[in-house]
Amino acid sequence: MTSYFRFMADHRRLLGFGALLCIASSFGQTYFISFFSAEIKGEFGLSDGEFGLVYSLGTMVSAAVLLWTGQLIDKIDLRIYVAAIFSGLAVAALLMSVAQSVFLLVFVVFLLRQCGQGLPGHTAMTSMGRYFEHGRGKAVSIAALGFPIGEAVFPILVVAIVAAIGWRESWQVFAGFLVLGIVPVALLLLGDQRKRHADYEAQLRAAEQDAHRNGGGGVVSWTRAEVLRDPRLYLVLPALLAPSFIYTGLFFHQILIIVEIQGWSKTVLAASYPAYAVTTVAAGLATGVIIDRVGAARVLPWFLWPQTLAVGVLLIGTEPALLWVYMILTGAGTGAAHTLLSAFWPEIYGRRHLGAIRAMATSMMVLSSAASPAAMGLLFDMGLSLHAVGGMLIGYALLAILLCILATPQYVAGRSRPGIRPVPHR
Repeated sequence: MTSYFRFMADHRRLLGFGALLCIASSFGQTYFISFFSAEIKGEFGLSDGEFGLVYSLGTMVSAAVLLWTGQLIDKIDLRIYVAAIFSGLAVAALLMSVAQSVFLLVFVVFLLRQCGQGLPGHTAMTSMGRYFEHGRGKAVSIAALGFPIGEAVFPILVVAIVAAIGWRESWQVFAGFLVLGIVPVALLLLGDQRKRHADYEAQLRAAEQDAHRNGGGGVVSWTRAEVLRDPRLYLVLPALLAPSFIYTGLFFHQILIIVEIQGWSKTVLAASYPAYAVTTVAAGLATGVIIDRVGAARVLPWFLWPQTLAVGVLLIGTEPALLWVYMILTGAGTGAAHTLLSAFWPEIYGRRHLGAIRAMATSMMVLSSAASPAAMGLLFDMGLSLHAVGGMLIGYALLAILLCILATPQYVAGRSRPGIRPVPHR
């Protein structure tokens, strides 16, 4: 823990920037939007499955666009990039406050997912992976603290603000907070970004020159096309996509699952989020330490177990205490996944094209998160029980874990030379 505090003190501004972006991503995250699901469904006359389809459509479009917008971080000044993201998120919040048609609702969901769920976290984790060669595991785990901080604070605030001023008016408050609060603080925390990026480019050039002198070997970044040709990727891809699929589906339908099926109150659900957040923090920090010691590849077969057990808890009973066990296990899985998935890409595939590679990965995860609300909503509309849907999720997670067990030795064997091109350096 002492090393964490020293690391945080030495890099407090850049780490604070990463954490702030993760906090601000809350406005486009599923758990945040789900607190408005009853009001939105009532306002637009949508069933669970129909709202799931609207949400999935907006999210899928976001995933497709993210392939382009996500890679722009490799080309655009980070300060301009951040200002543009949160301007888009503020516009989405304002449109949510006035939307009257389902067509506009789809566009609002797209903007919320693009500029909320997708790009802020992508920007934070790309920045941590890019600018921290040493201590990357700690850097991504510290920045990822912003996710549970948002998840601990915003549910209670949302319930209170909506009760005080109404659900549409609350989105206007969120828009003002983004423009007047988040953007200025983010730019302040970035500090001397020009010098930071110049140092990063100098490090990359030195590493690549050293690689050329060694005959093409050494630490050289893969391109996105080369990553897509790596057969190891397809063994671990189901596991990499599992957290976004399982987490998004359960949290999107949490009012249906937690309140209507399990019989736990909405107030108790909101009150359990701090426990979820604390566990997310602890698991994320612990995973960062482990990754710095043994590498992200060795952690792959283990990070899905907490979420798998969490789904199992939902299926064993309706006692109120089980809600807290479920949230704690979900928090542990979320914390481990945030840290692992952020450290995995630069460790294995290098840093120069990290924005493009992470854009591809994030787009896949967004597509995964787009599929689950619609899929689960349709299954519930068809009359399937929570036990049936939960059993499917557990089966998927176990299969993904098995594939990771098969893939890990191949990644570990190449870990001493991360970022080696699979084709000759050109």
